[in-house]
Amino acid sequence: MKVTLTALTAAVLMATAPWAAAQNVAIVNGKPVPTARVDALVQQIEASGRPVDDAVRAQIKEEVVLREIFMQEAQKQGVANSPEFKNQMELARQTIMIRALFADYQKKNPVTDAEVKAEYDKFAAASAGKEYKARHILVEKEDEAKAIIANLKKGAKFEDIAKKQSKDPGSGANGGDLDWAPAASYVPEFSQAMVKLEKGQLSEAPVQSQFGWHVIRVDDVREAQLPSLDELKPQITQQITQQKMQQYQQGLRDKAKVQ
Repeated sequence: MKVTLTALTAAVLMATAPWAAAQNVAIVNGKPVPTARVDALVQQIEASGRPVDDAVRAQIKEEVVLREIFMQEAQKQGVANSPEFKNQMELARQTIMIRALFADYQKKNPVTDAEVKAEYDKFAAASAGKEYKARHILVEKEDEAKAIIANLKKGAKFEDIAKKQSKDPGSGANGGDLDWAPAASYVPEFSQAMVKLEKGQLSEAPVQSQFGWHVIRVDDVREAQLPSLDELKPQITQQITQQKMQQYQQGLRDKAKVQ
């Protein structure tokens, strides 16, 4: 009977030893370090979008072992008993709990397709209208702008003058090209003068704004080309998510009794 028990015990130990080893990534100073710690870090890295191959996993294992070594030393030195450590731990606990609270709220209150569509419709209504492909030459003095208009009427090339004389470095280098944009994109003085011009028309007089004096030419006009709902859906979803979270946080603040 004794021999049978001994053999059974040995068989059990042999069967459980590999399982126990699989549960630990290492044993540091006699203390097992569970593989679950490696798995948790792997999940965090993968959640950030970074792939975890064998080389990265090996680095993570070393990181987990080092953490255990440093933790054991910190415990020996009584670091956990210091007021600073306790304060930091409380702040960390709050941060984790609050993050979990917000994640749970977002999970229970997802952004719906109807909400995205409604927001897109508001954007489309506000953005509808005409877009202008305009050019301008920006100078400091009105007389200088008038001289440019006179030269343009005599046949001078708009793009060449813009490159040489415009004080707007962005558009000047491109021959004054402002690309397609709605009138609302510009300062009022500029947009009011621009919308009065027909396709291919040059401003008869310089237009003054806070930036200086403008000579404007409209190269083309079209109805606004809006991105599709599918193109904007990620940005709209993120925007609504942030709005909901702000409202949720403000609601909690408003309901709280703070004395």
